[in-house]
Amino acid sequence: MVWSDNSLFQHKDSLEYLKEKSPKSAFKVKSALLKTAKDLSKNSETYAFDRFRKDNDGSFRSFEKYSFRVTYQIKDMQVLILRVRHTSREPLED
Repeated sequence: MVWSDNSLFQHKDSLEYLKEKSPKSAFKVKSALLKTAKDLSKNSETYAFDRFRKDNDGSFRSFEKYSFRVTYQIKDMQVLILRVRHTSREPLED
């Protein structure tokens, strides 16, 4: 599993914002997102196709935990984490 630079920034930024409100919640969210992302290495097809991705060839998938949406791509037998966004935010145009 590989995290894109963008997804690492989004993950860190989101957690820093959450930590200001509740350090305990930030730790809980961080642990859940990292565990779920790590588990993708074992079974990358667990989650549904990314419904916001236009012309999805089936390699783009996503999952949601604690109001955070993580988008990833299965490519060349590798999982690439592409984006981490709060579900209250509008999806990007892809």
